[in-house]
Formats: sequence, structure tokens, C-alpha cells
Amino acid sequence: MERFGFVGLPNAGKSSLYNALAGGGAHAAPYAFATTDPNVGVAKVPDDRLDRLAVMSKSRNVVHASVQFTDIGGLVEGASHGEGLGNAFLSHIREVDAIVFVLRAFDDGVPGSTEPLEHLRVVEIELALADLATAERQLDKLTRAMKGDSSLRRTVDLLTRVVDSLGEGTPLYRADLNDEERASLKEYFLLTNKPVLAVLNIGEEQIGSEDEVAAPVVEELKGAEVIPLCVQLEAEAAQLDESERAEMLEALGLGDGAVPKFLRSAYHKLGLRTFLTTGEKESRAWTFRAGSTAPECAGVIHTDFQRGFIRAETIQWDELLEAGSWAAAREVGKVRSEGKDYIAQDGDVMEFRFNV
Repeated sequence: MERFGFVGLPNAGKSSLYNALAGGGAHAAPYAFATTDPNVGVAKVPDDRLDRLAVMSKSRNVVHASVQFTDIGGLVEGASHGEGLGNAFLSHIREVDAIVFVLRAFDDGVPGSTEPLEHLRVVEIELALADLATAERQLDKLTRAMKGDSSLRRTVDLLTRVVDSLGEGTPLYRADLNDEERASLKEYFLLTNKPVLAVLNIGEEQIGSEDEVAAPVVEELKGAEVIPLCVQLEAEAAQLDESERAEMLEALGLGDGAVPKFLRSAYHKLGLRTFLTTGEKESRAWTFRAGSTAPECAGVIHTDFQRGFIRAETIQWDELLEAGSWAAAREVGKVRSEGKDYIAQDGDVMEFRFNV
């Protein structure tokens, strides 16, 4: 299961964000290094498409897609050189698939900066410095190896550009690299070569002015999604039952809250997409990587389905809802029969035909 890690300064709200997703369990305290070991949890990805299909099919069971999240702990200046608990935290960041910056934007008397761009500056520099040390080691190694293997020239040239960018304090997600170059760097497990998004932890008094508060961070993190979220309120709401939670969020003018938006954004940032299956027994959301073929999607359910794949009967979720049932959709010609080369689309509802 793919996972994303919360990265930020001490007291930024990482453990409270964990609790907002997991409904409690992470220790949150107003001092640095309250989290010394990473908390790991799983959250289901809200999906109204699945819920509506389950109602249509009168499904007895509904299974949402899920993602794993890790509350890594707080970075401090000098973490790349071992300050604080830096070395341990950096190793935990290396293990996640995407980074969520948690940036505090309000003052509640807790120690620490309340300027989100200052939070961002510190964590970006520390991650870039850690990557610089890794990239320089690899560049030195490959430069020496290139004397006997000229085929390494392209990689050496790329790593030279990487070192130059990181040496200027520019993380790789801001660097001028194409998708092919980023993919070729994955073997080096560079921290800033991961997808990123940001949660802007706002105070209750800032609700209603989220866009204004977030504007400087949005401008700074061009291309990355920035989600304003009152983490403490969301964490408190997560510990209530469903009806009480909905009542609390509605009273605060938060609708369904920002957590569902955050989860969907994180899911998509990891390059994950969803196909659906539905019937009386169960409606389920299945996770696949963007660009996967129909047989690869079948393999998500069971490897035998992929090996024996014949075809996939496919329809978009809203077309199926409009028809009212698989049988009605077939009658009006809305169901497509797709072969091995079909590239699955987010929101496809599928039934597979295969040899056992």
C-alpha cells in the first residue's frame, strides 16, 4: 500500500493531522520531539461515486480505497547534519512515497514559528542538504566509473545538474527536470524527488479567509496543491460518531470538513486511480496506477485474473447510475467490451472475463 509522510517543524500539527485521519492514537504535545517514533495509520479515501453505486446495487458491503500515512516527527535546522532527531527522521521520510508538508499558520501560544513560509524554508533546505550529500556521493562514484564505461555519461550529466540545483537550496520537485529524468533518479531514493503537497494548519479564527492565508504558500509552491485545514478542529471532530461529527462541522461552516479533500488529493498525488466493482454482495473501490491496462487492473483483484484475462466489460460510473443497472446499461449499448490494450480510466466500473 502506498503511503505519504507528514513533514514539518515541531508543533506544526502533524500528530493532530494524524488524529484527524485516524480518529486518535497519536501523541500530540506542545514541545519539540513529542513524536520520536513514527505513527503509522490507514485512512479510507472518501468516494461518493462508490457510495452511490452501492445504493443502486443495494450492496451488503462497501469497501473504500485506502492509503497509509505516517506521522514522522519534527525536523529542525541542522537535521541534515544530525541535529535533533534529524538522521532518524530523514530515514523515515526516505521510506514514504509522497511528502505532505504540514505548515503552521496561526499563533496559539505554543512554541515555534507561526509563519508558514518560514516552516517551508527550513524543511526544504534540510531535505535539499540531505539529498545533496547523497547526490554528491553518487556523482563521485559514477564519475570514477565512467572512465571505463562511457555509457554512464548521461547519468553523470544528470547528477551534475542535480547537485547544482540542490547546492543552491532548490529541492528537486522545483527543479527543471522532465518525467524521464525524475524516473531515472528514483534508484537513488532522493527525498525531494518525491511528489509533494502541503497542508496549511490554520486556526479557528482564520476559517472563512483560507484563500487569503494560503495565497503566499500557493505562490511559493507553484504546481503543488495547498490545502488549508483547521487541524485541531478536524482532529476533535474525528473522535465523534458520524452524526455528531457532521453536526459539529456544519455548525462551524466547514461542510464535510477538509479531510476528504486532503485524502483525495494525496491519493491522486501518488499517481493512484480507482476502478469500481458493484453488486448486491459488495461494492468496492480498487486502486490502480494511472496508465494501467485492463489486465493489470484485473490483477489487482487476483493475479489469476490477469494471467487468464480475456476482456473487461467497462462503463463509467455515472453512465451506470443513469442506466440504473448493468442489465439496463447493456440493453442501451453503454457497456463496452475492452481488450488487453485498454488503458483504464478513473471511475471505470468493470467486470472481467477470464480463463481460470
